[in-house]
Amino acid sequence: MNLKELSSGYELLGIHRNPQHRADFMEWAPGARYCALVGEFNNWSPTENCAREGLLGHDDFGYWFIILEDRLREGEEPDKVYFQQYNYIDDHDKGDSGVSVDEIFQKANDEYWEPGEDRFVKSRYEVAIKLYEKIFGPNGPQSFDELEDIPDPETRYKAYKEQHKDKPPEFFRYDVLDNGKSYDIFNVVTDPISEEKFRNKEPPIAYWLETRKGRIAWMNKYTPCLPHGSKYRVYFNTPDGPLERVPAWATYVLPDEEGNQSCAVHWDPSPEFTHKWKNNSPKAPKSLRIYECHIGISGSDPKVSSFLEFSEKVLPYIKDLGYNAIQLFGVVEHKDYFTAGYRVTNFYAVSSRYGTPEDFKRLVDEAHGLGLLVFLDIVHSYSAADEMVGLSLFDGTNDCYFHTGKRGHHKYWGTRIFKYGDVDVLQFLLSNLTWWIEQYHIDGFQFHSIPSMIYTHNGFATFTGDLEEYCNQYVDRDALMYLILANDILHALHPNIITIAEDATLYPGLCEPSSQGGLGFDYYVNLAAPEMWLSLLENVPDNEWSMSKIVTTLMGNKAYTNKMLLYAENHNQSISGGRSLAEILLGAEIDSNLSTSSLLRGSSLHKGVEFPTSNNNFSYELASRRWDLLSDQGVHQELFHFDQDMMKLDKAGKVLSRCLPNVHHVNDDTMIILNSDEKKYGGQGAINTDQNLQRSIRKRIDGLQNCVQLPLPSRTAQTKKNSNVTLTSYIRHTAGAASSDNRSKGRVIENLITGANGVGGVMVVDWW
Repeated sequence: MNLKELSSGYELLGIHRNPQHRADFMEWAPGARYCALVGEFNNWSPTENCAREGLLGHDDFGYWFIILEDRLREGEEPDKVYFQQYNYIDDHDKGDSGVSVDEIFQKANDEYWEPGEDRFVKSRYEVAIKLYEKIFGPNGPQSFDELEDIPDPETRYKAYKEQHKDKPPEFFRYDVLDNGKSYDIFNVVTDPISEEKFRNKEPPIAYWLETRKGRIAWMNKYTPCLPHGSKYRVYFNTPDGPLERVPAWATYVLPDEEGNQSCAVHWDPSPEFTHKWKNNSPKAPKSLRIYECHIGISGSDPKVSSFLEFSEKVLPYIKDLGYNAIQLFGVVEHKDYFTAGYRVTNFYAVSSRYGTPEDFKRLVDEAHGLGLLVFLDIVHSYSAADEMVGLSLFDGTNDCYFHTGKRGHHKYWGTRIFKYGDVDVLQFLLSNLTWWIEQYHIDGFQFHSIPSMIYTHNGFATFTGDLEEYCNQYVDRDALMYLILANDILHALHPNIITIAEDATLYPGLCEPSSQGGLGFDYYVNLAAPEMWLSLLENVPDNEWSMSKIVTTLMGNKAYTNKMLLYAENHNQSISGGRSLAEILLGAEIDSNLSTSSLLRGSSLHKGVEFPTSNNNFSYELASRRWDLLSDQGVHQELFHFDQDMMKLDKAGKVLSRCLPNVHHVNDDTMIILNSDEKKYGGQGAINTDQNLQRSIRKRIDGLQNCVQLPLPSRTAQTKKNSNVTLTSYIRHTAGAASSDNRSKGRVIENLITGANGVGGVMVVDWW
């Protein structure tokens, strides 16, 4: 199997300019009986540009092919040669050179062919005529009726050899050999000198390319069959009647202003208006500090923000904070804005709400220039069930891209589940991944909601960790094979690409190589952490928090800790009808003027995210960001600096790139290097830095013999450094170090915190 061909369907399907002054359109719709392209270019006529049955217009696999011919401008004559080509991009300023095709061919004959080699090029029938006369004589038969029985080739060859038996050996430049075997076909033996000369001769492609003209010459001579920016759809005639659809491979889609069916837009700007890439993708860091963002709600104004506004105003903030990657969700075209982009309708199109494809290219280029990787939240686990815009009932049948029956519908979300075992669906999805990399230079993907695709119950089941739960009849093996193929193809064709799995069930081998039976992801998201914080803040008093549970949850799967990505808060909590941490922490005060004291229990700057819906009269008030607050002295700026210093902590100390530390008793001093309670971060400053030097001691507490007692004020976090211990991937013992007791890291860290200040503080510890 050719992985490149399997993942590059976009090179054939959809609309593409052909060098021979035309556009080619190909679509997959096995359930359709008739296919045509309709749009502004032909007044939406379903008969003018249709696939020609039997003339490469339709095959047995459901692919439809339509040719759109450019129209000659008034007063222009057709090209003299049928194979005249035009280069629409590279030689866009190349016009007519004044040299005719006949002159170029004559130049090729003079420079390329040796004397006598072009003899049969000038007279293509000379060989056939001479051979005919040689076989039948000058007065041979002129019709089939006059034609007598022709001896078989062997008889004629032997007669030919007998006739020329007196000729020297060099006369027979070409000969045949009969090895006397019953199955033997006469082998032609050629002249070695002629064969070597033929093989060494380069084809005259350069002369052919010299006949190619540029974009200016094409525009002067032809009117484009499908102008840039024109709207179109694909028209099908199905057993249930005619229907129009947005092509599955459309690269730009505009919703109808009156709320009717959307239209695909042919995006083919002239070269001077296309984005020119300036920056290469940054090298992937050992530790990822990802800023997750939604383009539409990233601006300060109550409206849908654009790609250009994000590039100019938000990217500098992200860079200044110290992040090294951004993860964009809601970029792929979707129907309803309030779904935040998770009900995708057009998988190859950037959302027109935020701008054009060129605007998105500029955003990615600007991010790369700032040293930021760009990840895309890709939704291949399901698709929107909308029939007028998306892929559901695309060709009138229920099983074109999706499963039939209950398996084809998400159990709770009302979306459609792909038919991952179909090779054409596989090509569509795998090509989609490559498309975003090749076209927009995306650096990685987070695969959204993997349980929705790999389980027939869509992940809505109880998991205890028993291996049987991952190998029973509820597992979709075709979906698993798709994920393996996706990771293998991405890493084979694009070695620097990063893939992230969003899987709450923690499928075994999620981040193991496929060669070892895994799915091949680079990282996985620990979704248990944000759910834990949400549960604690909503339901558990501060002084009853279980530190063992906190530490265990934050560690996740210890075998893959170096492949774990951790959220403090997941955007799904606020866009899926839940409350953000800010709303939970601040309660009724969220809409009032906040003082510093009112933020003692708050850990979030902004209000909860609420997309415009009918419930809030389609208001954008809570779908924006108050970046202007950072210019004022106060708690917002202080918390911005705290976020900044956390990023610097990883950048300087490589905190995230280390493996989980082993906690040892070390007879040495410790010191704070990051304290969330400092006044510069909006804290109370209860402990001064010079008052916090602590020494680890031998003291049996809760069954463990070693501990460090630290003053840790309530609702604060500290990061400690041991002055004489250096950590790489493990702790190294220094003088006076005792053997470690690693039975429970969570219990050790719990003991470190126990008795600090009475109520449950949270301590973030990194042992250097």
